[in-house]
Amino acid sequence: MQKVRKAVIPAAGFGTRLLPQTKAMPKEMLPVVDKPIIQYVVEELVEAGIQDIIIVTGYHKRTIEDHFDRPSTELIDNLKMGGAKKLPLLQSVEKISDMANFIYVRQKGPYGNGTPLLNVRHLIGDEPFIYTWSDDFIKASPKSRFQQLLEIYEEFGWPVLASFRAKKAEDYDRYGFAGGKILRDGLIDVETIIEKPGKNKAPSDLANVSGFIFNPDIFDYLDHAYKNLKEGEELYYNDALKLMLHDKKHVLAAEIKDGKYYDTGNKLEYLKTVVEFALANPDVKEPFAKFLKELKF
Repeated sequence: MQKVRKAVIPAAGFGTRLLPQTKAMPKEMLPVVDKPIIQYVVEELVEAGIQDIIIVTGYHKRTIEDHFDRPSTELIDNLKMGGAKKLPLLQSVEKISDMANFIYVRQKGPYGNGTPLLNVRHLIGDEPFIYTWSDDFIKASPKSRFQQLLEIYEEFGWPVLASFRAKKAEDYDRYGFAGGKILRDGLIDVETIIEKPGKNKAPSDLANVSGFIFNPDIFDYLDHAYKNLKEGEELYYNDALKLMLHDKKHVLAAEIKDGKYYDTGNKLEYLKTVVEFALANPDVKEPFAKFLKELKF
């Protein structure tokens, strides 16, 4: 079985739910305490052993490339002038560009989350890979989301969809849900995927979010889905997955154990994420907690 070495992050969207802030700043670069959202995703990929990270961007996403580039000479000189006090900051910014091999591709094609996959087909080749979003993630410990997905992939060799157990009624109106044969607790051999089914029609309580491992045959099914598109329709990776299931291909849905799902793609969930991460940050948690307690509502 080939080792998973590559990951693809689509990052070409406009972030309209966070306008006007995202008019000039990509949503992926919004800070969660002292790091942009996308860096949390990249760090988790690197921790899981991913070497090549392909980011699919648009014309307005240059700041993402700049962030993962080497720091400028001016910034390095400025931090060096700060002496020992600024040394940790210098080390942290120099480390960013060395985390992985970063490759950037400009998105072209129809709208939809299946298009970035077709744009990177020539870079993936015949290898399995991770496909993951840039504005949400599952924080899990002691094994990260991607470490858990990779273990399952190495066991079965089939595509794996990261999932969490829905607990709120509104979850069933926000996410896609997988149903099928239960292989063990939290692991389904998928037979059907239903988008936003509502609680009464959901095939299980496993919502598919955040990150996936695909085999390269996903590209052939995306080609098929693309040919089936009618004018004005969007191309979704789920269209390809449904075609795979129709051909009796195995796809797994795996609950990420000991994890919590964070969605930073809308204002409220972004603010919740910032507050929670600030309360876990050793540099600010105590004064920030004190500040929150003193607020009057």
